[in-house]
Amino acid sequence: MCSDCLDAFKPTALAKRSAPRALVAGLVALVWLVLAGAADARELRACADPNNMPFSDASGEGFENKIAEIVAADLGAKLTYTWWAQRRGFVRNTLKAGLCDLVLGTPANVEMLRTTSPYYRSSYVFVARQDGPDVTSFNDPRLRDMRIGVQLIGDDGANSPPVQALGRRGIVGHLVGYPVYGDYSAPNPAARIVEAVASGEVDVAVVWGPLAGYFATKQKVPLRITPVTPRIDGPQLPLMYDISMGVRREDERLRGDVNSALARHKAEIDAVLTQYGVPLLDIAGSPVR
Repeated sequence: MCSDCLDAFKPTALAKRSAPRALVAGLVALVWLVLAGAADARELRACADPNNMPFSDASGEGFENKIAEIVAADLGAKLTYTWWAQRRGFVRNTLKAGLCDLVLGTPANVEMLRTTSPYYRSSYVFVARQDGPDVTSFNDPRLRDMRIGVQLIGDDGANSPPVQALGRRGIVGHLVGYPVYGDYSAPNPAARIVEAVASGEVDVAVVWGPLAGYFATKQKVPLRITPVTPRIDGPQLPLMYDISMGVRREDERLRGDVNSALARHKAEIDAVLTQYGVPLLDIAGSPVR
């Protein structure tokens, strides 16, 4: 046997030949680990409106965006979005079409979804200029002589709960309607009703609390925000709502995971809501101080 061949059995030579093989094997193992990690990486696919402040927008600046980030971080998931304007058919065209898995803000116990535990409660509020009328109740007789801004829901301008509450009292002659969706080609389309109070176009408006609380701080004149009373008008007209997230009715696993994340981060979520001016109510319907 040649001396060069015998050298192959020396420890140093074996190490030199084994090193490249070990390196290749290590690289292969690393690649497999990376691929396996990518395959196992969780994705939280949210359904949201790209032009619906203060709730959500395409740049992630809404409070629902911020809370979704908290939930995704808790789940160790990458947060992605399917953007769709919140019009009639929103759930059908997003969640039920399989494009996303989580609706970020929806009334609790809505039938078309399986909803999580509520993560906040709010109500409609009266919005007035600081130097304007201090209305707190639909029973205030002054409302009969005021120009009252009200939100119209849906593309067909259906009556919102405040319109129904005012109508029950015969207060219909001076209502000024502002579509919830507004002019979607412009930024912040839902803000018009709050801007109308600030400009004096209306004397008072009845607005969904989170929207009012956020846009009131953006006006050039100070506005007063007061939760409406009664919170439930008559036997079947609620004016306060628990707000949850929603998943497909069969997706109990995701619902459970999101519920756990919401519970673990309640204080952090409450801080986000407060930062955005959301008028929060406790379980009894009293304002949270």
